Amino acid sequence: MLQLLGIVIFVIGLLVSIGLHELGHMVPAKKFGVRVSEYFVGFGPTLWSRKGKETEYGVKAIPLGGYVRLVGMIPPEEAVKPVKGHGRIANIIADARSASVDEVLDGEDYRAFYHLTWWRKVIVMFGGPFVNLVLAIVLFTVVQVGVGLPTANTTVFEVASCVPATANAACTSSDPASPASVAGLEEGDTITAVNGQPVETWDDLTAILTANPGAVVAISVERDGETVELTTTLASVERAGATVGYLGLVPGSELVRQGPLSGVETTVEYTGAVLKVIATLPVAIYHAFLATIGQEERDTTSVMGIVGVGRISGQIVAADVEGYTLLLKTADMLNLLAGLNLALFAFNMIPLVPLDGGHIASALWQGIKNGWARLRRLPAPRPVDVARMMPLAYAVFGVLIVMGAVLVLADILAPVSV
Repeated sequence: MLQLLGIVIFVIGLLVSIGLHELGHMVPAKKFGVRVSEYFVGFGPTLWSRKGKETEYGVKAIPLGGYVRLVGMIPPEEAVKPVKGHGRIANIIADARSASVDEVLDGEDYRAFYHLTWWRKVIVMFGGPFVNLVLAIVLFTVVQVGVGLPTANTTVFEVASCVPATANAACTSSDPASPASVAGLEEGDTITAVNGQPVETWDDLTAILTANPGAVVAISVERDGETVELTTTLASVERAGATVGYLGLVPGSELVRQGPLSGVETTVEYTGAVLKVIATLPVAIYHAFLATIGQEERDTTSVMGIVGVGRISGQIVAADVEGYTLLLKTADMLNLLAGLNLALFAFNMIPLVPLDGGHIASALWQGIKNGWARLRRLPAPRPVDVARMMPLAYAVFGVLIVMGAVLVLADILAPVSV
């Protein structure tokens, strides 16, 4: 039941994010005089709708997106260069142009989107992704400033029993005992000094330990309100191509509230990671497909679709782990929604129609054409013919559907383990 609640919370958060994204398009479009005939969250059959003064607002059954219908996005035939040819592609262009022209009411051609200046078009099309970017920053900031980030401290959470051969290897009978266990460190001990040098953070402690491989160290710990002095010899291990000192313990952690700009810093850092994922998305989809048909294991870092993310949200709410409080669950859900909004921002900025980035690119190209014409003292050029991009838009849309379907199947048949 709790897992279902987590999924419902995620779906609501997704719908709110999509709805605000579409508002980011609609508000500036109306401000600039464009008629917006429809505002819908979701796709497929309409569950609910209401007709406003000139816009129909509603919710559709499939919560995988949304749209606002901006009237007149495609210029009429007389405003652009004629399309040569009479094949399938020409028919697609003609049909898209005809449908767009039919949406323009008599006497309202001046309200058509294609009449906007290039920079107004950029504002309208960037408005949606920008809202998602702001939401990501706000959510990350709320978590990091209001709740804090788990930060390693100098309290011992667990004592390793051995010095493993490699960083993630399990202990074997041939591995030597860890210096921490030899010294008598116990769970709950707080290390306060090493060789008389005070340590206040985990970074302080690791800096001393790693710099002294094979050295004998005196460790001061606080145990049950008393100071206990321990001595041990650090092991020498090879990690990342360097010889470092090894004690053998897992640190505890505590929530540490961050500064007011931490949400912005996290957003910048994660945006880079999301862009790397997008750049390698075809390869990731291929491996997800192989996992679906049982040809390989699904990697824990595999890209996930909406089903997989919803499943994780359910696991967060349903988790029954000591110390995993309602506050921490709430923080994780907010982080999940922040990451989702960041992904919506980055993905929509890909410069391909029908994504927002494609329309932004066409508007920028219009600005370049206008500027070049002014420099040459030529008449204003014709508007960029968005209709010519429709065959590409349909192809991209088809690819997105296939990729989405593969991820849905992968999330169901070969889910990512967390």
